[in-house]
Amino acid sequence: MPHESANSKKPRRPFRRLFRLLAIVAVIGLIAAGGLLGYLYQKPLPPLGDDIRSKLLDSRGEVLAVFTSDGRSRDPVALEQISPLLIKATLAVEDRKFYSHAGFDAKGMGRAVLANLESGERSQGASTLTQQLARNLYLTHEKTWTRKAKEAFYTVQLEMKFSKDEILNMYLNEIYYGHGAYGIEAAAQMYFGKPAAELDLAESTMLAGIPKGPTYYSPYTHMENAKKRQGIILSAMVETGDITDGQALAASRETLDFKPQGNQETAAPAPYFRDYVRAQTMQLLNISADELEQGGLRVYTTLDPDMQQAAEDAVRQGMDAQSELETALVSVDPRSGYIKAMVGGKNYRTNQFNHALATTRQPGSSFKPIMYLTALSSKTMTGLSVFNSQPTLFHYDNNRKTYQPRNFGDKYLGEINMRQAIAASDNIYAVNTIMKVGADNVAEMAAKMGISSPLQSVPSLALGTSPVSPLDMASAFAVIGGGGVKHPVTAILKITDSQGNMLYEAPQRQGEQVVEPGAAYVLTRLMEGVFESGGTGNRVASVIKRPVAGKTGTTDTDGWMVGFTPELATAVWVGYDKGREISTTDGRRAAPIFAEFTEKALENVPPKIFPIPDGVVSVYINPESGKLATAACPEKELETFLSGTEPTEYCDEHGESGKASPPEEQTDEQSAPAEEEHSLWNDIKRWWMN
Repeated sequence: MPHESANSKKPRRPFRRLFRLLAIVAVIGLIAAGGLLGYLYQKPLPPLGDDIRSKLLDSRGEVLAVFTSDGRSRDPVALEQISPLLIKATLAVEDRKFYSHAGFDAKGMGRAVLANLESGERSQGASTLTQQLARNLYLTHEKTWTRKAKEAFYTVQLEMKFSKDEILNMYLNEIYYGHGAYGIEAAAQMYFGKPAAELDLAESTMLAGIPKGPTYYSPYTHMENAKKRQGIILSAMVETGDITDGQALAASRETLDFKPQGNQETAAPAPYFRDYVRAQTMQLLNISADELEQGGLRVYTTLDPDMQQAAEDAVRQGMDAQSELETALVSVDPRSGYIKAMVGGKNYRTNQFNHALATTRQPGSSFKPIMYLTALSSKTMTGLSVFNSQPTLFHYDNNRKTYQPRNFGDKYLGEINMRQAIAASDNIYAVNTIMKVGADNVAEMAAKMGISSPLQSVPSLALGTSPVSPLDMASAFAVIGGGGVKHPVTAILKITDSQGNMLYEAPQRQGEQVVEPGAAYVLTRLMEGVFESGGTGNRVASVIKRPVAGKTGTTDTDGWMVGFTPELATAVWVGYDKGREISTTDGRRAAPIFAEFTEKALENVPPKIFPIPDGVVSVYINPESGKLATAACPEKELETFLSGTEPTEYCDEHGESGKASPPEEQTDEQSAPAEEEHSLWNDIKRWWMN
């Protein structure tokens, strides 16, 4: 018996050893799992995007945008600011067990594994919201086992470190809803023009379906697909008990009021300016795009948020969203050279090219003031200089070449002076002027004023045939508006690192006097006539309630309005990207945009006259003879001249030759009339001082 008993126990030993081995493996596995969980709990997650992304700050020091490679800029909102219907719709279709699982849906994963085994490839997934968030925050969307492993680790960390509500809130603020909209707030505003908190059931289920395929389920591009997806989500909400069949049916039949595509707000404030500053920052610091995006830098800029909003509003109101016509607006402070507003196109989502920097557009007649400034500065011409506006064949290059310009509509005015030529944008007068002062001198003046593009020194330069950028035109007109002083165009004031250490600071330089102040002022007075009766900008004069000077310009492919007040120099351009010719209606869009922007941007700034410098004199002249007006002249006009270039001969066409107008009608801004020395007011001042 003992012998049999011993034999009977032998077969059990392998099972005991196997059991012990499995137990040891299980214990080791539990210890390892515990150790891994402990490690993951202690290990910090990578910084969230907004913590490490470099930020752009406006002139008030407030964050305006973040720098990202995809151009995204979220507008995060709290969970309480999101419609409960949108939350329920998202959970019903994406992750019904979100509040009960620990980051992974085991049954869903099992179904996905079986489906993938049957298909022979990883074609199906069962990602929870936490897994999707981990992928969107920290990983790419490639289908590799390495990425899946990292995703699992990040998922566990998110579940350990954040509550379910926090994870859901991060997800809804991060997910992509198509057409450049990241996060539910941006999506609600883009598609329906309302905050996420106000979404109804139909709107919520429409938006909840988009993240699965932002292009395929976009209501803008595939409405049929979007409606089918909406129906699936409504059915899912019925299954979860969130809504009734009747509510689902009513929502499916609701006609949704989408904002027209192209009329949506841009993905971020001032996106074209952000891209401009991005490129400048990388160049200034000699860093890569990744170093900029992930460096935690703070880039302080000159942009005025209110003026930027005024610019974007003016462009939106002045352009046809359905047309392919493009635009640009850039505004510079003449007193500092600071860029205060920049709009590089009609819609950043559909066209990221910054037209404000494009150096391929012909400025047309808007270039003429640079030429007239050359003429006035040379003191060979004044506002009264006369040329005959008639069809003319010009000879140049030692008579080896000819040039025959035409006026718009073949309208010729006969003998006119510079003021009339600027107001009417007369081409014949302009070419006569450049032939007199020299095209080389005009090109040199343009370069001094900030035109960086190469200019051809030919007679047609007077009509703006050499391409320039809107930014350069705003810079050049800022010199005129700034009394002949050129300030470097500046967008970045300083850059600091994440610790606040200074990495770059814009040089504090005095402006350079590149033009005589008197010449700039005289030209300004002439350019104010563009907005007066008979001027090419007269039709928008009623919009602007302050002194303003400017010049329109039109070519076959480009429309311009460039002008300035004492506070802002602004260039507005319109045209097509593909060199297509513009219509008369297209070309006329620039002026209203300029006027609306200027008035809105300066609505809180009291109107100011242009400061009068030394070295100028204003006298009354007879407009017919161009001579000093006398008391007998029936018409008198006040004209401004550089001192020494004003008329000295009195009009003799109405008798009493050589007798000046009454003293109160003749002024000299350089020195007061001698009669004022003995005025009652001066006697009172002398008595008070003594």
